[in-house]
Amino acid sequence: MTAVVVAVPQPRASELAAELVLEGVDVIAIVSPTPVGEIPPGAEAIIVPATRAVLNAELISTCDRAGVRIVALGGADSRLLGRLGLSAALRADAAGWEVAAMLAAESDAAPRPPSVLPHRVIAVWGPHGAPGRSTLAIQLAVELARTGRRTALVDADTVAPALALLLGLSDDSPGVAAACRRAEREALDSAELTRLATTVPTGGGDIDVLPGINRPSRWPELSATRLRATLGACREWTEETVVDVSAAFDADDEVTYDLTGPRRHAATSTSLDEADLIIAIASADPLGISRFVRDHAELRRITAHTPVVVVVNQVRPGPLGIDARGQVRRTLERFAGITEVVFLPFDQRAADAALLHARPMTDVAPRSPFAAAVRRLAATLSPAEAATATAGSSRGSSPTVRRLRSALGARGA
Repeated sequence: MTAVVVAVPQPRASELAAELVLEGVDVIAIVSPTPVGEIPPGAEAIIVPATRAVLNAELISTCDRAGVRIVALGGADSRLLGRLGLSAALRADAAGWEVAAMLAAESDAAPRPPSVLPHRVIAVWGPHGAPGRSTLAIQLAVELARTGRRTALVDADTVAPALALLLGLSDDSPGVAAACRRAEREALDSAELTRLATTVPTGGGDIDVLPGINRPSRWPELSATRLRATLGACREWTEETVVDVSAAFDADDEVTYDLTGPRRHAATSTSLDEADLIIAIASADPLGISRFVRDHAELRRITAHTPVVVVVNQVRPGPLGIDARGQVRRTLERFAGITEVVFLPFDQRAADAALLHARPMTDVAPRSPFAAAVRRLAATLSPAEAATATAGSSRGSSPTVRRLRSALGARGA
């Protein structure tokens, strides 16, 4: 028996509740649709009107974290439902048996619960030259949150930290530096991370942000030991941890000195070493591709057993001619042996709007082709998709998606 909460206007709420009881559905509460407060414990689904006033980011995030399905009635705005990742709505005057049938159908086709899927650390790395590491990290975190996974965003860039400014946060917040100090004293747990993080509401759901250091000279605070313990605590705290790192590795710094001491770019090396998945991003111009090819070999040397997804950002015909994608693909295959590439289009207008409003790109430009491409990338990286691909048939997926999902599934196992 499915336990539901009815959150539609009266008198239809009472009528629908009575019809659902006759269909064997357990109605545990009738609440007001505007606003929907806390969801009663034990609820498995909530029935709401398909309106923007009710279906907001706060409700989606609350339901995702509680594992509560949303059944929308009305369906006047189908684009709203698609953007929120909800299935098609029923009619506003749908009978109780129709709602019960939808609940039963969704229960039969329900995917694995998020709690049984692995918690991951995803590092976003790219060479020098501003290929778009921070922009991609923010948008990827938003899209992972949209899939229902609780997501955190960590700024571990010790050269040019940017997440706080890009999201309109104060750069004086404790953030990752305070988390590292507490981790060194073995005083960092999920409750402490929640206190130190700043919750940023987005169109895809809430994300927890640990801003970076506000001055590059504070890099010793993000030592390898501290940051490794912090990322371990993040893995327990949230389902997806997206880490923005700097370009430099300096993995061999300890060889160049007679005495062991703190390393300037230890935060990058540690994040890459701890990551379950690395997003390696390059800029689609001759200089950006050249730098990427040179540094990619070192990246693979120090992270040989970690899956790497190569992303080429800012794809446009200007600096590379008409067949920009073809030239990039052939260059990476010839000089780096890279055959699988994800391309992200250049959307200057959306990027400018995101900078102006200090918001994720999808919030200020929902139809941006860049946001749509990152959404497809996030869907490909979903651990549920990887598990499905490794457990069953991958027919209908491209070879790139099949090989990527297989690698992710093997890493998770």
